[in-house]
Amino acid sequence: MNPQCKLETLNLRSCSITEEQSLILTSALKSNSSHLRDLDLSENKLGDSGVNHLCDVLKDSHCKLEILSLSRCELTDEGCSAVTSALKSNPSHLRGLGLGGNKLGDLGVKNLSDLLMNPQCKLETLNLGSCSITEEQSLILTSALKSNPSHLRELNLSRNKLGDSGVNYLCDVLKDSQCKLEKLHLEDCGITDVSALTQSLTNSNALQFLKVLDLRGNKIRDSKQLRDVLRDSNCTGE
Repeated sequence: MNPQCKLETLNLRSCSITEEQSLILTSALKSNSSHLRDLDLSENKLGDSGVNHLCDVLKDSHCKLEILSLSRCELTDEGCSAVTSALKSNPSHLRGLGLGGNKLGDLGVKNLSDLLMNPQCKLETLNLGSCSITEEQSLILTSALKSNPSHLRELNLSRNKLGDSGVNYLCDVLKDSQCKLEKLHLEDCGITDVSALTQSLTNSNALQFLKVLDLRGNKIRDSKQLRDVLRDSNCTGE
């Protein structure tokens, strides 16, 4: 709270912070929020109540947070909805958002989609690994991404039940000429058919930008088409 404090990065990952302690912390941050750029509270037992306190900071017009990490904070639909709703009111500074390991839920997906569609949103990194996202929810998310695809560079949807249908929705984003995605993580997503994915990579400029494509843990029946695309294209991925 000291007005002389100009802290820009605060990493409190795995610090056993409780809901009650998060109220004390976020109250302090709210009184002096203009300098902080990177906040990591991942792997703490904040719960929905603890995150609600943080939302007051995120809504503050003085807050210019660029990176927010809340992975594995025991958030349900209520908590994720509160965070994404708060970010909607002050979206222009955020560049990285991590919500992995929390239950995003329908309302959380809706609010996040509204944030992604906002033309002021310039999010570059989005981690939604292990967020219990369904095929239906992936359609809502990818539709939002398609409306504002030019800034996103890394997308993690690993360990969600996307299935082939969910990945097919994502292909529309990859086909967009404004898409410059560099890292796409789809580990253990229940994918069996990559034909639509390979077609979207072939018929777009996506391979010019894509450097990481993670498909581990999927039971892909025939990957020959994908191998041929990667071999014969201008792909420079690692």
